Amino acid sequence: MNGANTAVGTGPAISLTKVRELAPDLVGAYESARISLEKHGLGGHRAAVYLVLDHSGSMKPYYKDGSVQALADRVLGLSANLDDDGTVPVVFFSTDIDAVTDIALDNHHGRIDEIFAGLGHMGKTSYHVAMDAVIDHYLDSGSTAPALVVFQTDGGPINKLAAERYVCKAARLPLFWQFVGFGNTRSSQFDFLRKLDELAVPDRRAVDNAGYFHAGQDPRKVPDSELYDRLVAEFPLWLAAAEAQGIIR
Repeated sequence: MNGANTAVGTGPAISLTKVRELAPDLVGAYESARISLEKHGLGGHRAAVYLVLDHSGSMKPYYKDGSVQALADRVLGLSANLDDDGTVPVVFFSTDIDAVTDIALDNHHGRIDEIFAGLGHMGKTSYHVAMDAVIDHYLDSGSTAPALVVFQTDGGPINKLAAERYVCKAARLPLFWQFVGFGNTRSSQFDFLRKLDELAVPDRRAVDNAGYFHAGQDPRKVPDSELYDRLVAEFPLWLAAAEAQGIIR
């Protein structure tokens, strides 16, 4: 985004005509995202969109079968409605930060595979390093607009305390963390994410700045309409609370 304070526009940030020109295969996703945003009272709203991708060892099958690329493409479709620059900053993380890069409407085909091929070792799962990288990127951008961070993972972090602290501290920033789980819905690996989603307000954090939903073992099978509804459902509630607290001006 250009750093403007204005949070509401007159329609999608990037026009349908422009999406057809730059990424014709994403038109369906873009339109589905627009419908979900309007349904949740977010039509015309502006926000930066980030994507955080788990690059830990257990994630390898999801890169190989195209699930991660599919999520990235759909996040681009969402971003085109909210942000006018046509790109989404992407953080790949495992034990540490493995890459900070971006994906763009005009260069998204196979982009995740291309980045993945150059990353090398897949480590463990450290949420807090990824959150730190997003916060740094956001602060360095100079933007004061709200940001929706789509944070994908297939399991809990190796340092739960650090992750919890980051969520609580980040509640004073205009960032909303939408966690997306890949994998077995019955796995206890995701108990921690459910806990993050329910951290007490205001005792632990200023506002409820995190949401969570599970996309299952084959995330590609989640329809666009359902995915976008789940990605943006809690965002308007956070926007209202963050504005009331002066976090968003």
